[in-house]
Amino acid sequence: MADAQTEAPQPIRRRLFWPGGLSARLLVLTVVFAALGGALAIPPAMAAYERQWLLDRVRAAELASLAPEVAPDRVVSEQLKTQLLEGAGVEIVAVSVDGVRSLVFAGARPERAPYLVDLRPQAAGLAMFAPFQTLLGPGNRMRVVAEPRFRKADFIEFVATDTELRRALASYLWRLVAIVAGVAALAGVIVYFALNLFLVRPMQRITFAMERFRADPEDPAAQIQLSGRRDEIGRAEAELDRMQADLRTALNSRARLAALGEAVAKINHDLKNMLTSAQLASERLAASKDPTVSQALPRLERALDRAVKLASDVLVYGKTQEAAPEPQTVDLAEALREAAAEARLPDSPAKLASKVAAGDQVTADPDQLHRILVNLLRNARQAIEHQTGRTGPGRVEVSLETVGGASLIRISDDGPGVPERIRERLFQPFAGSGRPDSTGLGLAIARELAQGHGGDLTLSVTGAEGTVFELRLPDAPKPRGRARRATNPA
Repeated sequence: MADAQTEAPQPIRRRLFWPGGLSARLLVLTVVFAALGGALAIPPAMAAYERQWLLDRVRAAELASLAPEVAPDRVVSEQLKTQLLEGAGVEIVAVSVDGVRSLVFAGARPERAPYLVDLRPQAAGLAMFAPFQTLLGPGNRMRVVAEPRFRKADFIEFVATDTELRRALASYLWRLVAIVAGVAALAGVIVYFALNLFLVRPMQRITFAMERFRADPEDPAAQIQLSGRRDEIGRAEAELDRMQADLRTALNSRARLAALGEAVAKINHDLKNMLTSAQLASERLAASKDPTVSQALPRLERALDRAVKLASDVLVYGKTQEAAPEPQTVDLAEALREAAAEARLPDSPAKLASKVAAGDQVTADPDQLHRILVNLLRNARQAIEHQTGRTGPGRVEVSLETVGGASLIRISDDGPGVPERIRERLFQPFAGSGRPDSTGLGLAIARELAQGHGGDLTLSVTGAEGTVFELRLPDAPKPRGRARRATNPA
């Protein structure tokens, strides 16, 4: 029973031989197509050759038919008749004048009726198949009818064997086949070298670069060398170059993330212990009567609380797991002052110009909104501080408006703008910074936090006159009736 259920072995399918390389396939296809094109020209050439061959016999027979008209008493001797027929290569010659057909030279009557070959213009459509009928036929006599040239008559015809015509057609066919084969081979080689130069070799170079890049993305030889072509090959090279650059950036980011995760996993425990010690020290400072200490202590405690919470969220592999936001109504002016102080705006050449009025509120998680604002204000300050050739102070402006039920916070600066080369990857970790001393994480974290609220952080405007970021937060609180916006330089 088991033997009956055993599946029969599948037969091995034999594949036709087909060259594996693109160059070999290109050569074979070029030769085949050129040969097919030449083969299509063989039937018309054969028909033209047969027609001309038969017309030569017709003219010879026509000239022979004039002999009785110029002979004495219109009588031609048997010897002259034989010579004329042999010279024309025919056996019987007849002429039709005014609808009356008459034999000029009569020979032996054929045993079988000859097949007809009509060379008159009204039968030209059948001439294409006549040579193959002659070649493939059993061999017989033929009756050829054509219009006369040297005498006035309806038509002239002759009867002759097709043996000599068959030999001439076969010889001409072999010559045509040899010519077509030679032309096809020559065209194939020429087209092959041309396409190999313009298509195959560039594709091989692109393929080689892809293979080298796959084996070792850091190998300098894997970088595709652009040829500057403007066709599809040039576009493929440019796209491959951009893809390699993007993949290298992604791989570098991944490597840095892995290294960062490993480092954070190692120092996380010690960092939490240090922050705990700092909290104990802040509690001792709370007993101090110094007014300066009392004024700075709340800010220090809030910063320590945020640092402890962030360190507690670090996972085993060094990735931070952002907690779900807990939205509540936040006084934006107060949050902006705290963020500006942590971003060190008061001590920098970049001055904050707030267009947020006292009492303006947004709906957000206070800690996460603080981190977003700190990142944006710090980036604006650093852009102004690192601007070459700047002589006057900078300006960072923050405004708030309600658009479609959402709070839209605009943070603008008059710095140099975001470089064009990093705009596309501005919010990618480790790829969105144009300064060597920056990790490129700030904007990525800020956008992630904004999207966690159901909003977004986008680059609105950038250029030589400055940069504008827009932070959109949903569920804007209803205004308290204050329409006035005060400008309060910090």
